Amino acid sequence: MTFADLRQRLDLYEKLMRLDKPIGTLLLLWPTFWALWIASEGQPQALLAWIFALGTLLMRSAGCVINDYADRDFDPHVERTRERPLAARRVSTREALTLAAVLIVCAFLLILPILRDVWWLALIAVFLAASYPFTKRFFALPQAYLGVAFGFGIPMAFAAATGEVGLLGWTLLVANIFWALAYDTEYAMVDREDDLKIGIRTAAITFGRFDVVAVMLCYAATLAILAVVGWQLGYGAGYFIGLAAAAAVAGYHYTLIRDRGREGCFAAFRHNKWFGAAIFAGIVAELNLQPWLVQ
Repeated sequence: MTFADLRQRLDLYEKLMRLDKPIGTLLLLWPTFWALWIASEGQPQALLAWIFALGTLLMRSAGCVINDYADRDFDPHVERTRERPLAARRVSTREALTLAAVLIVCAFLLILPILRDVWWLALIAVFLAASYPFTKRFFALPQAYLGVAFGFGIPMAFAAATGEVGLLGWTLLVANIFWALAYDTEYAMVDREDDLKIGIRTAAITFGRFDVVAVMLCYAATLAILAVVGWQLGYGAGYFIGLAAAAAVAGYHYTLIRDRGREGCFAAFRHNKWFGAAIFAGIVAELNLQPWLVQ
């Protein structure tokens, strides 16, 4: 194999892992960091932060490979996905499965220094990531399952920081499920016509003409749960300003999706990185900046 051939293979693997599209990694990273900062009261260990950041990247990449493997016979019929490496048959299924296995092993090696309780949660996370793509065959709301898979860094972060998950960790996971329902329904609205033709189930199809209302209600549920969490923890202005900023982002998404245009819905999906970032900024402001400002 020449250097040019190797470079071409690596480029295909990069696309298969979606390293050129970081939005998915951020959608995993933000809720994990919400949990890590809250669980550690704003003082997470640097090692834990790096482990979860890199682990998120590895698991998201593995999840993309598994997703494309599961959808390799569907993606060629969808306008947005027909040029993906597996759909275009430029990468073999053996290569894809080997790559996914390597990524999962690397992610698991990362958490070896952490408490053993996290190891069991990591095994559940791997199962969720591997099984999610197949839920689109039978589950009317696969986006809810995605919310569990994408949010499982939350209980892992609590277990790593405090030794237990507790009600607070599971409550944050529920908030993330509603957020995933919102952003991934926006994503599914892009492919609705193609998905109807090939028989894949999505929240956009299930919600039908109430899709926009459902998305906005899911955003509202996410923020309401997070507001209750903040109130129970005694958080102040910094945290709730972050929630208000996230609400403004959600309001902007309504202007993008109300006409159900493909470009607007995809733009709203990608813009969710700012929704998650606003909430994280509020947590940091409350736990790290506000005490310093008071002094």
